[in-house]
Formats: sequence, C-alpha cells, structure tokens
Amino acid sequence: MILSGRKFAKTVRRNLAEEISKTGGRPPGLAVVIVGDNPASQIYVSMKKKACEKAGLISRIVHLDEAVSENRLLREIESLNQDSSIDGILCQLPLPEHISDETVASSILPSKDVDGFHPVNVGKLWRGEEGLFPCTPVGIIALLKHSEIRIDGVNAVIVGRSNIVGKPMAALLLREHATVTIAHSHTPDLPGLCRQADILITALGKPHFINSEYVKPGSTLIDVGITRTSEGLRGDVDFEQVKDICGAITPVPGGVGPLTIAFLISNTMKAWNRNR
Repeated sequence: MILSGRKFAKTVRRNLAEEISKTGGRPPGLAVVIVGDNPASQIYVSMKKKACEKAGLISRIVHLDEAVSENRLLREIESLNQDSSIDGILCQLPLPEHISDETVASSILPSKDVDGFHPVNVGKLWRGEEGLFPCTPVGIIALLKHSEIRIDGVNAVIVGRSNIVGKPMAALLLREHATVTIAHSHTPDLPGLCRQADILITALGKPHFINSEYVKPGSTLIDVGITRTSEGLRGDVDFEQVKDICGAITPVPGGVGPLTIAFLISNTMKAWNRNR
C-alpha cells in the first residue's frame, strides 16, 4: 500500500479551510521568520505561505538579512509575541551559525509556538499533556490512523534522534501505546534492529540508505529523510528494493513532506482557537 501524504494532506487542508470559513471574525494569523537567502528555505516558506492563504489564514513573512544579530532577531520575535493578530510563529531553519536555535525556540511564546520546539511544549509532549507539537510527527501519526495501520502494541523503530522528528516521534508513538526504539549512528547491528520493526520511521537524510536488508516483511515504512540530488528528491529508503517486501510505504516525493505544511496549518488553528 502506498501511503500518499499528498492526498491525505489535501483532505486535511480542505477540512481546515471549511472550518475557518464558518467561524467568522478575524482569521488565524501565522508569521514565518526567515533569516538569510537559503534557496531551499525560501522555496519552503513560499509553499507555506501559499498553502496558508489558500486555507484562509493570514500569512506574514518576516525576512531578515543573513548578518542580522541574534538580539535583533529576538526583538522581532518579541514584537510578534505581542501582536494580537498573530496566533502562530515559526522561525525557518536552518539559522546562521551565529544564532542559537535553542535561544530562538525558547523566545517564542509557547501558545504561539506552532513548530512545537519551545521547552514548555516539549515538556507537555513527554508528560502526555495537550500542547503544540512538531508538525511532521503529528502528521505521521494522523496518516497512520487514517490508513488504518495499527500502532497500539506494535514494535516501532525510529532511525534518527533529532529534536525535530526522532524524539517527538517517539513520544507520540508512546502515547499510542507502541513499543518504541530510537536508533542512531552508534546503534550496533542497525539492520537487525530495523528488521524487528512493525513500523520503521527513517529520518537520516541519507539517500537510499535503507534497503531490503533493513525491512521486515509486511512492515510499514515512513520515509522522512528527503535529500535533494542531481537526479531529484531522494528518500532514505530505496523504494524499488523494498516495495515488494513491506506492507505499506510513503513515497518520496508525495509522502511525508505535504503533511508538514498541512499540520502547520492545523497547529495554527489550534493556537487561534485557544488565543480567542
């Protein structure tokens, strides 16, 4: 089974747009802060803006120079924190080396932190409380449920331990009662561990790293690690090698990527409803 994140994301975005259109009053507002001229970041921010506006959100892009100081960036974020027309704030990554990702994430109000990176929201995630959580892992859980793939009681292996995907993905799977293992570069016998997974989620950024040696027959593969190559977008998973072994798989492109933007809109909607 091909798990089309693109198709599911369209449904999510359409439902959110309908919800926004029925509420009346001020629409949800999202501010995206981008520092510098990274081409990939600019494309992604443009996609976010287009998707948000199509859903009925107000989308504001704050573009700062690559050489901007950290203090100047923090002042801009504080201004957005105080702006009552803005419900969600995110700062597009990567940031220049002279700016701390952690400091920036902590400067955004938890109630407006639609990326789910603020320590308060991270704590709520691991405590099992309600909050705003990272969009990609939230979207993956939603896709699994939509596709009627069992999570409760299964073995889930996540390859990658980032704060953006790996760690929050583990917390969300635990909430759904999966048995979760996080693997990384120091994990011995990675292929053997991955072959035990009923759900295998990869977030490495290494094209076609996961081949048939890593896959349990009938398992579900979620490929998060997208890399741009001279031949186009490539995922962590060698699709052609594993497609006849696994039971379900997300393609690249068209798998996980569209979910991130759809659930960014969803998080902004949550923040808007709470802020109202």
